[in-house]
Amino acid sequence: MKQNIAILGSTGSIGTQSLEVVDKLGLQVSALTAANNIALLEQQARKYKPALAVVFREDKARELKIALADTSVRVLSGMEGLIEAATLPQAELVLNAVVGMVGLQPTIAAANAKKDIALANKETLVAGGDLVTDAVRDNGVRLLPVDSEHSAIFQCLQGMPDKRVLKKLILTASGGPFFGKTVDELRDVTVEQALNHPNWSMGAKITIDSASMMNKGLEIIEAGRLFDVGGDDIDVVVHRESIIHSLVEFTDHSVLAQLGVPDMRIPIQYAITYPMRCESPVAELDLAQIGRLSFFEPDYDTFLCLRACKKAFSMGGAATAIANGANEEANALFRQGKIKFLDIGELVMGAVDSIPNFAPACVQDVLNADAQARAYVLSRLNG
Repeated sequence: MKQNIAILGSTGSIGTQSLEVVDKLGLQVSALTAANNIALLEQQARKYKPALAVVFREDKARELKIALADTSVRVLSGMEGLIEAATLPQAELVLNAVVGMVGLQPTIAAANAKKDIALANKETLVAGGDLVTDAVRDNGVRLLPVDSEHSAIFQCLQGMPDKRVLKKLILTASGGPFFGKTVDELRDVTVEQALNHPNWSMGAKITIDSASMMNKGLEIIEAGRLFDVGGDDIDVVVHRESIIHSLVEFTDHSVLAQLGVPDMRIPIQYAITYPMRCESPVAELDLAQIGRLSFFEPDYDTFLCLRACKKAFSMGGAATAIANGANEEANALFRQGKIKFLDIGELVMGAVDSIPNFAPACVQDVLNADAQARAYVLSRLNG
């Protein structure tokens, strides 16, 4: 088990739960980062005494530097700060819990610095693809999944004697707040309705992604790249209770599943302690009390983001970065009240269909694809 950890995105939902796990395990924290929540980051820095605290926004970093002037904590900003947090010599594990494409460069930097990586930032693998997996392989480091679905698959695959016996990955989806809704019923849903997730407490961007099923589309791509499986061998099943976190089917049609109460501290802790298992910080699963588990087919026609991601994954190259970039822009526009909910899927699919695909050779190529996708979305907004 790693004893020193850097947490990128420490003030978000995954980051704060990661620090609860850190407290339980008694680990040291070498770096903490946030986008702009300096009030919480200051509290965390005073408690955990990291060598480095990073705020992505430069103006907020200046405020934090003043606030922490009586401590020994260094304060940096921007992408350079994130990369330094991900490469500190004393950090044995980098837990990447930032939201969006901003997580790509620190992940690659961490791999190149020979750091094991606990990944909660799915956009890194979705957009970066081979650039990330190649960096992990070439540097001989571990890429450990934190998402509950990918952690479940990872756990189910432990002890698999030969990859040839693997038939299929089955990702579970809660269905979000709009499960069973028709296109007509979704035309005028509000941001508040989309943020009302039935099972999980997450940040605004990820919660909207769950409502649109984009989150599950991103997870299909991430699963394919984490476990080297093609899109045709990854299924999605809607499981409203969020008790089964994902499943694996083998060639003999045996199916293994990982179950647990819907609490992110379980997969966070497993990523940190792997291959060990420690006493859980969450409640024990009581199947008799739950009583019943349900399963449904996903609606690829209503939830267009899911179909767009499957298409982008089958295309390969920059298409997945394009899908991700278009979604990030459209998701933000919806939260700002500038587009309707169903526009998100239309814009993501439109970007995948319209922007020429290519094979990225470097990080800048991925960033360029992301920029093209965002420009496409904004061009449709402006007429």
